Amino acid sequence: MKIKCGRCVLRRWETRDLQSLVENANNYNIACCMRDIFPFPYTKEDGKTWIEMVSNEEPTSNLAITIDEKAIGGIGLTLGEDVEKISAEVGYWLGEKYWGMGITSSALNGIINYGFNNLGLKRIFAKPLEHNMTSRRVLEKNGFKLEGILNQSVIKWGKIYNQALYATIE
Repeated sequence: MKIKCGRCVLRRWETRDLQSLVENANNYNIACCMRDIFPFPYTKEDGKTWIEMVSNEEPTSNLAITIDEKAIGGIGLTLGEDVEKISAEVGYWLGEKYWGMGITSSALNGIINYGFNNLGLKRIFAKPLEHNMTSRRVLEKNGFKLEGILNQSVIKWGKIYNQALYATIE
């Protein structure tokens, strides 16, 4: 499965992505805005575990962001269950040397279309940290609307933060 997104291609994670995954993911500036499941430092073992976990998932919901077949980031949908099965939370990260090129925005557009057209979703939402203005702008560029601020909703590395709840509806 490949999703062409203008500036990048989304595809399943593959074993050959390990080196590039670790090179790009092992970055404090990325990890500080991610959930704790995204480790820091990001080791080769972490990368192997991730690739094994997601490479055969059905339906596919976690994809590598690639340029010229090189994995430079990741994007995924956490699919809702039970009465929330029509919703999914989107999350993404991109290697720092690729920031500011419109790649994340292209990837987000691609996974939104995939979620609505292939997975039958009606709502896709995201909860970036309130101070992560770059991520918030990427969401807004892709039609996400701010639904509210979740005050003191998360703790990251011992500090409590607000999240900004964004969503887009099919």
